[in-house]
Amino acid sequence: MSTTSNLLDPRGVEYVRRLSIVREDAVLARLREETSTLEMAIMQISVEQGRLMEMLCRALGVRRAVEVGVFTGYSSICVARALPADGKLVACDVSEEWTAMARRYWKEAGVADKIDLRIAPASDTLATMLAAGEGASYDFAFIDADKTAYPDYYEKCLALLRPGGMVTIDNMFMNGKVFDEAPEKEGPRVVRELADTLFADPRIEPSLVPIGDGLLLGRKL
Repeated sequence: MSTTSNLLDPRGVEYVRRLSIVREDAVLARLREETSTLEMAIMQISVEQGRLMEMLCRALGVRRAVEVGVFTGYSSICVARALPADGKLVACDVSEEWTAMARRYWKEAGVADKIDLRIAPASDTLATMLAAGEGASYDFAFIDADKTAYPDYYEKCLALLRPGGMVTIDNMFMNGKVFDEAPEKEGPRVVRELADTLFADPRIEPSLVPIGDGLLLGRKL
């Protein structure tokens, strides 16, 4: 037994990743490899995070999900694979270039028909969904986009979730920058303030998991 976590030890991170890669199939492995050649490869979620998200979606029986920030589509595949045949993932992004790669791999993974890609500012897409009466009708939300807009994305995604649904937010560690009491840059400062807000938010049950770059889970009450 231990009251501390060893996962932030680089050896622990590598150990978890090595085990997780065993369950990564050829499609995801190729996508991860191609993404690693991009200038913004750091935006790719970790293998172990993808495994956790897929398992969460299966365990929760997720049928309708929303993703804010697609990049090259790794997380989309993990979520979409966990959905039933008639499930839907609304994927929000602004990049035609990155999502073109995502589309190729979605098709190869056999999940393209489950994914509704919306190329527009995510805040606008989420607002449109709420205006269309889709509030409280989604089971799962994943946020991994512009950090300064995280508070807005969180509020809109929470409104879209049904009671018992789960919101997940990536990069809550900001590569360690949030560990400073007063982060200098706006992104880490906003994320740190959001973490404080979420753990005091009576609308959710929060948990911050030290996996990848820090993944916050919040079950809507």
